[in-house]
Amino acid sequence: MRKALLGTAAFAAALSLGAAPAAADPAAIKQAVAADYDSHLEALFKHFHANPELSFLETETAKRMASELRAAGLEVTEGVGGTGVVGIVRNGDGPLILLRADMDGLPMPEKSGLDYASTATQVGLDGQEYPVMHACGHDVHITSMVGTARRLMAMKDQWSGTLMFIVQPAEERVGGAKAMLDDGLYERFGKPDYALAFHVASILPTGKISASESIQYSSADSVDIMVPGVGAHGASPHMGRDPVYIASQIVTAMQSVVSREIQPLSPAVITVGAFHSGTKHNIISDRADLQLTVRANDEATRAQLLAAIERIAVGIGKAHGLPDELPVTVTVSEGTPVTNNDPELARRLNAVMKRDLGEDVWQPWEQRGMGAEDFAYFVADEYGVPGYYFAVGGTPQEAFDAEAAGGPAVPSHHSPLFKVAPRESVTLGTEAMIAAVLDLAPPS
Repeated sequence: MRKALLGTAAFAAALSLGAAPAAADPAAIKQAVAADYDSHLEALFKHFHANPELSFLETETAKRMASELRAAGLEVTEGVGGTGVVGIVRNGDGPLILLRADMDGLPMPEKSGLDYASTATQVGLDGQEYPVMHACGHDVHITSMVGTARRLMAMKDQWSGTLMFIVQPAEERVGGAKAMLDDGLYERFGKPDYALAFHVASILPTGKISASESIQYSSADSVDIMVPGVGAHGASPHMGRDPVYIASQIVTAMQSVVSREIQPLSPAVITVGAFHSGTKHNIISDRADLQLTVRANDEATRAQLLAAIERIAVGIGKAHGLPDELPVTVTVSEGTPVTNNDPELARRLNAVMKRDLGEDVWQPWEQRGMGAEDFAYFVADEYGVPGYYFAVGGTPQEAFDAEAAGGPAVPSHHSPLFKVAPRESVTLGTEAMIAAVLDLAPPS
């Protein structure tokens, strides 16, 4: 914290829940953001949407973001944690505030029907070529970050402190935040006093903002299970050990973990997203591979799930006669903790959203699934950085009304049909970020 810079009285006032707002007109900010969208941000969004890149391979996206932030007047460092970008602006005494946007796309074809839909393909880290799509809204996040930087640079007389803009790679692999931290993010650029981020939400109507005062997103772990077998002819199963059958037993047995081992009021998910084995009808393979995603809302349940998966997988392999030299192996390849908002900070900024953006903009938080976010690493207990992560509505109300009347379903995140209303999403996200910064970093 920067008590020495602010002075004890000023610092206490800045932290107070009753801190006076910066002398800024929300209506004027809204008008300026809308004008910037028309003149600059709309084209930028369409560029990002049509040119997505895979996790840890966002080289062109990172270059464009670095260029945009430099053009806005920030001091920019590239290549942090791989393709990560850090933009710094120092504007007198005050808190250091981290503003984060993720930038990676997903390995899937786009079927949205948009005239700027992605047709991009890219060779992934595994050497395979994939179609790539922004199917989670990260193009909204980085476009909004540019808008936020441009507007705050034009309003430097209305805030005081240091802003750290983080363009993060590989959120979809929940590895980019950790990679940037492991590359010395806080040692090189300073430990923030606050960390802010938002996610566009297809399940939330446009014009709405929502944030929890505790848990915002679940933990997520990617688990790989390798089931060895003893190959044989499909007509002579007794001559081998069938990994497809063994792996199938593992899949079904794992569902008992949630129903019979986890406390009923503790949310938990074990989903098998991929099952690969074999090459032909009449060949018993010598290997099967499972890929799982595992979700929880607290670290104790998370640990219990992972331990149970390994116990069951290894035990079923032994029960089916796999020799000791051919054990089932369980590996956690990616993971992120639960994302918790700091309660005091969330109460403060939720009030700011209502005050500056309008009571009608606020919608109480409701966790409707077990999505996850690696923003959790930036605000991990070891750093003691208060975090605030909020959701911005991305789907027009008319689309929900049409769905309720029997029309097409609103596409979810990670769907090839995914699309959000970019203007409404980008502009509201930008206004909200500006409102948060102006409240946390009033002019000195």
